[in-house]
Amino acid sequence: MNTNTSKVAGIALIAVALFSGCSGTGAPMGGAPQTYGAPATAYGPPPSAGPNNDWRNVPMNPNEEYDGSSETPFKDVATSPLSTFSSDVDTASYSNMRRQINDGIQPQGVRIEELVNYFDYNYAAPKAGAPDPFGVTVQVANCPWEPAHKLAMVGIQATKAVPSNEGNNIVFLIDVSGSMASHDKLPLLKQSFSLLIDTLGENDVVSIVTYAGSNRVVADSVPGSNHSQLQRMIKNLESGGSTGGAAGLERAYELAEKNFIKGGNNRVILATDGDFNVGPSSDEQMKTMIEQKRDSGIYISVLGFGGGNLKDSKMETIADAGNGNYFYIDTLNEARKVLVDEFNSTMFVVAQDLKLQVAFNGAVVKQYRLIGYNNRRLENEDFNNDAKDAGDVGAGHSVTAFYELVLGNSNEAADDNPYSKTTYGSSTDFFTVSVRYKAPGANESTLVEHPVGPNAYTTRPSIDFRFAAAVTEFGLILTDSQYQGQASLASVRELASASIGEDPYGLRAEFLELVERYTSVG
Repeated sequence: MNTNTSKVAGIALIAVALFSGCSGTGAPMGGAPQTYGAPATAYGPPPSAGPNNDWRNVPMNPNEEYDGSSETPFKDVATSPLSTFSSDVDTASYSNMRRQINDGIQPQGVRIEELVNYFDYNYAAPKAGAPDPFGVTVQVANCPWEPAHKLAMVGIQATKAVPSNEGNNIVFLIDVSGSMASHDKLPLLKQSFSLLIDTLGENDVVSIVTYAGSNRVVADSVPGSNHSQLQRMIKNLESGGSTGGAAGLERAYELAEKNFIKGGNNRVILATDGDFNVGPSSDEQMKTMIEQKRDSGIYISVLGFGGGNLKDSKMETIADAGNGNYFYIDTLNEARKVLVDEFNSTMFVVAQDLKLQVAFNGAVVKQYRLIGYNNRRLENEDFNNDAKDAGDVGAGHSVTAFYELVLGNSNEAADDNPYSKTTYGSSTDFFTVSVRYKAPGANESTLVEHPVGPNAYTTRPSIDFRFAAAVTEFGLILTDSQYQGQASLASVRELASASIGEDPYGLRAEFLELVERYTSVG
C-alpha cells in the first residue's frame, strides 16, 4: 500500500474538525450579508409548548423517523486506547432542529456533530503545494459543563481549490407524491432548485426525474445554460400519488450513467421527505441498493423537506451509503446556502473515505469520550481497511468533532496502543490523531498522523472554540445526555453571546435566537 505520512504537532483534549458544515466560500446573493435561517424575530413561547410552558411536556411527532444510535460513553485508555470513526459531511440535523424549535416541537434526531459543523470556523487551509488536501488547527481548553475535565478541538480545513471540472452532470430526482403537497415541501423544493438552475452554464447538463406511484423522465441532458426551459419544467411540477422512491433512484442513476462526463461532477440530487411507501423502502433495503451504485463515480446529495412524516434516518442512510451528503431545507435561505453559496463544498469532492483514529497516551489521559458521531463509529480494524466506506469531503469543507477527556495516569499501556510500553511514561503527548483518506477515484489510502502535545492547551481559547463549545453544550441539553454535567441554557447563552465574532451570514446570531426561544419555554 502506498502511504504518505506527515506529522503535525497538536493538542490536549480533542475536537476533531474534519470536513463538513459551512464552508463560507460563497458570497451572499446580491452582495449584502444576510441571514440564512428564519427571519430575526422576538419569539414567544410556542403555542404547543404544553402545560407550564415546559419542553418536557411537548410531544414528539410519532410519524417522523430518526436513527436511534446510543451516545458514546467514557472509555478507559488502559483497555480501549483507540477511538475510530468516519468523518461526517452532513448538516441536516441543525436546520431540522431549527424547524422543530420554531414550530414548537420537541427536537428529535439531534446529532451534535451536525449542529457544530453547521457553522464556519477560521481553520487554517492547507498551504499551496501541501501533499494533503487539508490543514489542521488544534486547541484545548477547560470543559465548560464539566470543570474537572478538558475539551479539545481539532479543526481540519479542506482546500478550497475546486478540482479541474469538465462540467456538471446533474440529475434532479424529485418526490412529487401526495405527501409533498404542503407549502414547506414541493413549493419550497421548486423555489430551491430554481436558485441552483440560475447558476448553471453551457458545460453543464441537467436531467429531471420525478417519482410518485411511478417515475417519469421530465428532462434528459438539457444544457444547463437553458435556464428558461429548466425553470419552466420545475415550475410545472405537481404532487399526487404514492411514493415509489426506489424505482426513481434506479432511473436517476441510469440517466447519470448515460450522460456521464469524464472528469466532471456527476451527481444525483434527491429531494424528498423520505416517505417511501411503494417497492423497496426500508433503511436496509435502500442502503443495499445505493451501495451497489457508489463505485460508478456518481455521487448523491439528499435534500430533506417538510415535517410531520419526515424520514430522517432513511435520507441519512441513502446519503451515507452513496458517497453523498445530506441537508435539510427549511427555508429558501437555507436552500441558497446549500445550493448556491456552498455549491463547491456540496458538489466537488477532494478526499474520499476519510476516517479518523485517535490513539490516547495512558500516561496523560485516563478516560475519554467522543461527543457525537454516534452512528459514525467504526471498528478499530476498519481504519486500515481501504474497502471500508467512510465520509467524503468537499472543497472548502470543515468539520469539528470534540473529545471530552479526564486527565490522569491509566497505570498501564494496552497492547494495541501505539504509545507502547517502551515509550510509556516518557511521552507527554495527549494522543495522536491519524487520518486516512483517498484521492478522488483512488483505491489506496494515504495516512496522515498528528501527534498532540501539551502546547495545545490554553486558558484563553479562541472565539471559534468557545462558540463551538456552546453549540455542543446546547446539543447535550437537547439530547438530555447523561454526560451533560453542569450544562445549562444560561451557560450556553453566555458562552455563545460572547463569541459571535464576525458573522456575515447571521448564523451565529440566529443560533442565539433559537436558544432564547427554547429558553423561554424551559
